[in-house]
Amino acid sequence: MSEFIKKLDDLKERIPERYLTLMRHCYNEYRLAAPEDWAPKEKLFCTYLDLVANQVENPRSFEPYHKKITEPFDFHQLAIDFMEPLIVMKESKVLGRSNLNKIEEYTDAKENVILLANHQIEPDPQIIFCLLKDSHPRFVDKLTFIAGDRVVTDPMAVPFSLGCNLLCIFSKKHIESPPELKGEKLKHNQRTMKKLSELLSEGGQCIYVAPSGGRDRPNAEGIVDVAPFDSQSIEMLRLMAGQADKPTHFFPLALSTYNILPPPNSVEVELGEERKSKRSPAHLHFGEEIDMDDFPGSGEADKKIKRQKRAEHIWSLVRDLYHSL
Repeated sequence: MSEFIKKLDDLKERIPERYLTLMRHCYNEYRLAAPEDWAPKEKLFCTYLDLVANQVENPRSFEPYHKKITEPFDFHQLAIDFMEPLIVMKESKVLGRSNLNKIEEYTDAKENVILLANHQIEPDPQIIFCLLKDSHPRFVDKLTFIAGDRVVTDPMAVPFSLGCNLLCIFSKKHIESPPELKGEKLKHNQRTMKKLSELLSEGGQCIYVAPSGGRDRPNAEGIVDVAPFDSQSIEMLRLMAGQADKPTHFFPLALSTYNILPPPNSVEVELGEERKSKRSPAHLHFGEEIDMDDFPGSGEADKKIKRQKRAEHIWSLVRDLYHSL
């Protein structure tokens, strides 16, 4: 019996059967995907299981702004060690490096960058870390993700989230579930947006945002495409950037990561989803800086229509980058 399976059996009295089943499934899937040099991965899974069990028994709450934890335990490195074996590095691509260099120049000069990107799998942040940690360590260190509530409440996601810089919000898809907590969730979101405003005025920030509010999923034809962007989210970011004390620049970013850990085909309300891992290449494409004032439809008099046109334009930029991958 493997050390992980023995540890799993020892936890039967401590954590719900649902999480034992999900962790066993995750272990089996990962072992099939990345079987080589298994001994260190077995140890890694045992550490991961302990962290999940601790989260189930003593849930850690996240403040609106969470700074990655690297000591006394390095959650950032844990996530990299966990995800890197699932990436076929030799076949992975990072395109638009000149734009990535420009982003670093802006943040080094204490100006801000907001990345408007698609989102495909739960560990997209960790995939970005793995692909860029050697070539652009400053970018990886500064990067902050606007994160939905599921990655800071699901016990299987929390150990990886602890290793990221996060601005934590409740997404529109989940803010009314359950209804009695809607007011509390709205207040939390307000605190998060206040913190984002403070960070933008401080300068030197690089913020990743997925304006779709969720992960890309297959369409009716089974093709994974970039989910539509929410115009209100983009408008809010544009206005906040305009009010900040330091300049803010917007860039499109496309990710192609879906095959590594596909999400469920539909949005689930209950926490805890099966992780079906597969070893696969992963790709990033950084586009040129976005002109937020000049775009097809920018002359539209109706503000609501104009905002929608802007969102559609930015979505099309990200989608073109995605299809180039």
